[in-house]
Amino acid sequence: MMGSWTTPGKLRAKGIVGMNRRNIRYIGRYNNRRLYPLVDDKLKTKLLAHEYGITTPDLIGTVTTQFGVKHVTQLVDGLPGFVIKPAKGSGGKGILVIERVEDDVYIKPSGARLNRDDLERHVSNILSGLYSLGGAADVAMIETLITFDETFAEYTYEGVPDIRVIIFKGYPVMAMMRLSTAASDGKANLHQGAVGVGIDIATGTAIRGVQFDRPRTDHPDTGHELASLRIPDWETLLTLAAGCYEMTGLGYLGTDMVLDRQHGPMLLELNARPGLAIQMANGEGLRRRLDLIERQPDGVDVARRIAFSQKHFARKGELQQATDTAIA
Repeated sequence: MMGSWTTPGKLRAKGIVGMNRRNIRYIGRYNNRRLYPLVDDKLKTKLLAHEYGITTPDLIGTVTTQFGVKHVTQLVDGLPGFVIKPAKGSGGKGILVIERVEDDVYIKPSGARLNRDDLERHVSNILSGLYSLGGAADVAMIETLITFDETFAEYTYEGVPDIRVIIFKGYPVMAMMRLSTAASDGKANLHQGAVGVGIDIATGTAIRGVQFDRPRTDHPDTGHELASLRIPDWETLLTLAAGCYEMTGLGYLGTDMVLDRQHGPMLLELNARPGLAIQMANGEGLRRRLDLIERQPDGVDVARRIAFSQKHFARKGELQQATDTAIA
């Protein structure tokens, strides 16, 4: 359990990958820097995914100049809901979700109500680089609203749950689902208080849950237990995630996926420098899995890579064990 990891020696024994090793051994060795723009710019990612047949939320339009800010309401006119995000944003910053529109009032999942001026101000801030990497000038993207699978309604609060899968040399290595909470303001961000649930690569079922780096067996707002969480259409999701290796050419990659009620698994965004909290959610380090994949030959197709990961990285859920113990 994570609570016993109190010394560097114990962390190494658990195979925990730290930031230095991640940066030097995996990102530095397997990610060519010239390819970073393909994932750092969400607009480029979306266009590339379209070429490779990987499903993403539909692009309604973009705003590229301050002059165009005044036309943003025209772009979203008639839409029941939409998302505005910076093309070069990071950590979920600058993403504005409008769940519904009533009489020219734009309503967020939290119930907060925005008017036209609020919308234009947000887009203007995006263009000025308020949310972008390094503060560089940016582009505002407007996408269709994701209607997440109702299977997850009791597992999340005022937000869309997403699934992070770490892909190494095209192999799915480790996965977790991020569930938004009141503490995270409806965003699937672990650092802000979202719940992370480790997911078994073999079955798409929950292994263990954490919030603020502490074990969690239920959702803090809905009260729903986490042990029963199971991601439908798991094989399709893994296939899309693993295919991002060929799509980008990046060897060490974080893929963020969502499950749409109508379209199934969709790619939300990619990350060439994925965080390491996924190890906490899974109760296991990445190193042994990465070492095993490094010993595999190149040129293996997607289906065989997935089968390899499912065979070698299968896990039993700690959450169910905790639930059974509590009942006993």
